[in-house]
Amino acid sequence: MYGYKGIILRIDLTNKVISKEALNKEWLIKYLGGKGLAIKYLYEELEAHIDPLSEKNKLIVMTGPFTGTAVPCSGKIAIASKSPATGTILDCSIGGSFGAKLKYAGYDGIILEGRSEKPVYIDIKDHEVEIRDADHLWGRGAHEVELELKNQESEVLTIGQAGENLVKMACINTDLYRQAGRGGIGAVMGSKHVKAIRVEGSACVKVAYPDIFLERVSKLIQKNLQDDHNGWAFSDGTSGNVEICNASGCMPTENFTKGSFEYADQIGPDEMRRNRVSKKGCFSCILGCGNFTKKAGKIVEGPEYETLSVAGANCGIRNLESIIEFNRLCDDFGVDTISVGNITAFAMEMTEKGVYDFGLRFGDDASYLKVPELISKRIGIGKELSKGVKYLGEKLGQSHVAMEVKGLEFPGYDPRGAFGMALTYATADRGACHLRSYVVLEELLGDADAVSIENKSSMVADLQKLNGAKFSLIFCDFLPVNAEEMAEIYEAVVGVSSTEKEIIEIGTRVNTLARLFNVREGFSKKDDVLPRRVFDEILKSNIGDLSLKESEFDLMLEEFYGLCDWDDNGIPRQSLLESLDL
Repeated sequence: MYGYKGIILRIDLTNKVISKEALNKEWLIKYLGGKGLAIKYLYEELEAHIDPLSEKNKLIVMTGPFTGTAVPCSGKIAIASKSPATGTILDCSIGGSFGAKLKYAGYDGIILEGRSEKPVYIDIKDHEVEIRDADHLWGRGAHEVELELKNQESEVLTIGQAGENLVKMACINTDLYRQAGRGGIGAVMGSKHVKAIRVEGSACVKVAYPDIFLERVSKLIQKNLQDDHNGWAFSDGTSGNVEICNASGCMPTENFTKGSFEYADQIGPDEMRRNRVSKKGCFSCILGCGNFTKKAGKIVEGPEYETLSVAGANCGIRNLESIIEFNRLCDDFGVDTISVGNITAFAMEMTEKGVYDFGLRFGDDASYLKVPELISKRIGIGKELSKGVKYLGEKLGQSHVAMEVKGLEFPGYDPRGAFGMALTYATADRGACHLRSYVVLEELLGDADAVSIENKSSMVADLQKLNGAKFSLIFCDFLPVNAEEMAEIYEAVVGVSSTEKEIIEIGTRVNTLARLFNVREGFSKKDDVLPRRVFDEILKSNIGDLSLKESEFDLMLEEFYGLCDWDDNGIPRQSLLESLDL
């Protein structure tokens, strides 16, 4: 097979059975790989309404057809499961080089099922696969474990203490500072008592038409990467969003009570640049968006914009050194900086409003830096904080200011300053997610009016369909590739002719199947909602007062359902399912 290895590695942890099975070729044509293929396996193999932390759940690591080749920005993998945080379908992407190594070992994906009685790690070396004892690794940080298991020829996925303790905002780590970060994917791995997966491979990945492949890859690089329009290619990486979002009034500040941070310049790109010590890219990447930053002896790869905003300004933290250390602690303990930052900001507001004293206040660096460990080990206030902002909002009668959708905490864009993100958060398959349709890029840097609902429904719907295919192939978010270019590269690698229309149809199929998974779990229009703060409170910002009317949001949602061919309750129509062969 071209682009694929044709083999899935299935590991039954309960019975310690390792098997290798043929990749379902019919599914490949319809779902490509990555996000799409992982969701298809989950949909077919999981019972409805299972406990995500039970042995009935599965954890799937899936590559795409471009993984391990010279296609630029194709170094990521998809990791999917049913989310412990939301109960929805969950797929996360993670960069680095693990995917390429897995392909070189001879596998397109790994399916972990069941549960080991004792801590283990999976050791893959080409065709030799072993389940090894991990008692000596359990209880240790992700960084220490990765460094112990890794050598020059291997890559490692691992969890920290948060995953072991089944924290619903736990990550899976690789390359020390790269995370499959959202929705508690690390808790699923921890529930199976798998501490790490190590892989070493020595084979290669063949492409169908080498000459055409080189020509089209060169064209893709020249058009999409070597120009002034791809902002991620610049040295500041995502930290540049601090200036953009702060100036546009949509930067989360003090638990989304403000849209601009008075001290943004102290945590923005200029300060990051002054403290940058090196840069890094993933496998097959020429962007190198990763920035290693060191300040007062503290070092981390990042912080990225999401951390600078949600775990920085949103917590009132103006000291870059503190944010760097917060980021490092979260990475080592294996928790999502977005969710941890969000729950910390919520707890700070509860303390300052006198609702409940968590001992956390906006701008208090010392107490702030204790939170990652408390949450990851579920000790002290961490017992409650680890359950997420939705849980705490309901418990304290403060759901109206708990910034989440379906249990997943908001990322770094206040929807009152970027209306498209309101619809994006509400309709994303895994809860409040900015990556399913990153319409904010067009709202803040393009021609779209950020605080207008005009054309937002079509923009979000079109991007979700495009990204459904993009994350199945798998391309990085930062590559501005269109459907026609995807089809061209796909043909050169796999040898199967495809068109722009067919690529969009596949993206639509992937998203529809994800929606069907959620519908099967009981989700519908009632869950495509935003917290009351978004509609009831004016957002104070650098550009004035901002607000989003609930009637405007409802109109966008209604239009979106129509464009997706979903009924008034958000359920995909039978005609759509038939057209997609679902």
